[in-house]
Amino acid sequence: FLNAVAATDTYGLYNINMWSVSYGCKIQCSGSSGSYTYSVAADWANRPVNYVSYWDSVRFANWLHNGQPTGAQDLTTTEDGAYLVNGYNGNDGRTIQRKTGCKWAITSEDEWYKAAYYKGTGAGYWDYPTQSNSTPSNDLMSPDPGNNANFYHGGYTIGSPYYRTEVGEFEHSESHYNTFDQGGNVWEWNEAIVFQDANRGLRGGSFNYYDINLHSSNRAYSIPIYENYRVGFRVSAVPEPSSLTILAGGLLTILGLRKRRA
Repeated sequence: FLNAVAATDTYGLYNINMWSVSYGCKIQCSGSSGSYTYSVAADWANRPVNYVSYWDSVRFANWLHNGQPTGAQDLTTTEDGAYLVNGYNGNDGRTIQRKTGCKWAITSEDEWYKAAYYKGTGAGYWDYPTQSNSTPSNDLMSPDPGNNANFYHGGYTIGSPYYRTEVGEFEHSESHYNTFDQGGNVWEWNEAIVFQDANRGLRGGSFNYYDINLHSSNRAYSIPIYENYRVGFRVSAVPEPSSLTILAGGLLTILGLRKRRA
């Protein structure tokens, strides 16, 4: 993503903390404006991205919607598509909404919730995104016995230098829809406008938050320009109209941003 659209990083998709601080996701920027290139450390390639704002996430969804083009950050790459951003990087989360007909989007809160907690057709919802009503443990074992996640409970799951686990390490703790890590690892942006305010929603908890933050009842939020080591995002693929009959439950395909933004 960054190598495709951020040779000149007009709207600040890259945050230097991704590389320079201990909690960063180890994406390195090289060169000068106009010829920036990006690389990720091999042992971080399957861990979640962080230091991304809501608007960074929206721009990534636009880029996917537009077919992953290469070029400047403009209306053909990051500034239009699923959302008409057109250079906006402000504090008010109410200003930009998902467009009809989009192919990719940031998950709505309903999409995120159903992907994480749904039990199956007509069966209600679990309390935790590990297909359980019991509090998960934060133990990383091989093989994974199930109902585990990366959160803080008397200590970190893996600690320094990674703190965040790779996608699929809790291989038997997935949701009903086979999504990984919707509990713990990093908070994930969603489209919710919380309390009709300027904030956007966050769900799922993170590696240094407690189990209560993984619970289905827990909602969080922040201003959309917020970039932090605890925050990433998840996108959804919107099916073509002709395929909607296949998805009888109406669930969009939910993907975590586990691949590096490089």
